Amino acid sequence: MTQQQMFEKLSRFNTPSVGNVVASYPQHPHCLGLYDPWYGKWYTDDSIVCLLPGAAPVLGHAATVVFALDDPGQPAASYLDFVDYLLTIPKPSIVVCEARFPEEVLCRSGIFGGQSGSLFKACGAVGLLTNSPVRDIDEIRALGLQHIARGVTSGHGSLALREFGTSVTVAGMEVAPGDIVHMDENGACKFPADRLADVCAHIDAFSDEEAEHSRLLLSATDGQGIKAAWKKVLSKGVGMDPRSMR
Repeated sequence: MTQQQMFEKLSRFNTPSVGNVVASYPQHPHCLGLYDPWYGKWYTDDSIVCLLPGAAPVLGHAATVVFALDDPGQPAASYLDFVDYLLTIPKPSIVVCEARFPEEVLCRSGIFGGQSGSLFKACGAVGLLTNSPVRDIDEIRALGLQHIARGVTSGHGSLALREFGTSVTVAGMEVAPGDIVHMDENGACKFPADRLADVCAHIDAFSDEEAEHSRLLLSATDGQGIKAAWKKVLSKGVGMDPRSMR
């Protein structure tokens, strides 16, 4: 499969399904175990939300950036240099922004909106992932550019582009430039770009297995049938304490 075909394939699966293969179930034969499932910082927490729920999943190469308060005593990067950087990222891309603002400012720092969304889309991005709120949600919706963010606000103050092309942390997920980020209304997860083919190779079997489990559960006609179906789920390595699998 070409990279484009692999991206198209993974865009048909939701983010939890990708996460199942990446790390969620290390005992499962189709889980790659790329990170510690609890502490590997490979998926986002509940501090951010999907602003285009119902849209198809998107994935891309991570283009990372850091914004902070305007401070003459701190270094600042050129926004035009950042645009040059965005243009070097393989397509499609996901812009991943860590907003390093004090909490009293972070909650109302709508530093991204319709203009930035247009820029990112022009540079080949299919989504933005950030720990800040955003604004111009109507324009973002019209662009069709997925945004996962803290929420929505209507303004911001003076700010600085601090750095880009460095590792960032957004909603508990650590992202390095070039990581593959997959995201939808469930949140986001990541994996190394050189494991793209491996994720694609395992996701069908894992997802087909889950679909069969659901079919067995929903077709059961009594308690014994339900328990038998659930026992089959447990036998596949769901990361459960063995004492809870009896």
